[in-house]
Amino acid sequence: MRSITTLFFLFCFLAPSALAQLRFGFYGRSCPRAESIVANVVANRFRRDRSITAALLRMQFHDCFVRGCDASLLIDPRPGRPSEKSTGPNASVRGYEIIDEATRLLEAACPRTVSCSDIVTLATRDSVALAGGPRFSVPTGRRDGLRS
Repeated sequence: MRSITTLFFLFCFLAPSALAQLRFGFYGRSCPRAESIVANVVANRFRRDRSITAALLRMQFHDCFVRGCDASLLIDPRPGRPSEKSTGPNASVRGYEIIDEATRLLEAACPRTVSCSDIVTLATRDSVALAGGPRFSVPTGRRDGLRS
C-alpha cells in the first residue's frame, strides 16, 4: 500500500515538474502569501469535514489524468461545449467550493497571479498533511489550461 501511495504522489506532484518550468517558491515575490492563503482555506474546511482530503486527492488525480495538471477539470460546461467537469466519472468529483474560496481570496490579495492548477495542487498537498499524511513541498508555476 505504501508503494502505491508513493507512486501516486510521484505521478501527481513530481512528474509534472519534469515537464514544465516549475520551481519551489514560484510565488515568493508575486504573491508571497499564496501558499498560506490556500493552507488556511483548507484547514478551515478540514476542521468541519475531514473527507475533503479524499475529495481533493480525487480532484487532483482527475485533473492530471488526461492533459496534465492544468485545472481543466474546473472549467464549467457551456451550451454546446461539454467539459471534463460534467462528464463520466468526473461528474461526482467534489471540493470545487474549496478551490473557489481559495481563488477568491488569492484574487483579492494578488489579482491574476496564482494559477488554479497550483491552487488544486497546494490544496491537495495541505489536506494530505492535515489528514496525517506526509508533509512535503511542491514546485509551483503551473499554467492553467484553456480547453476542457
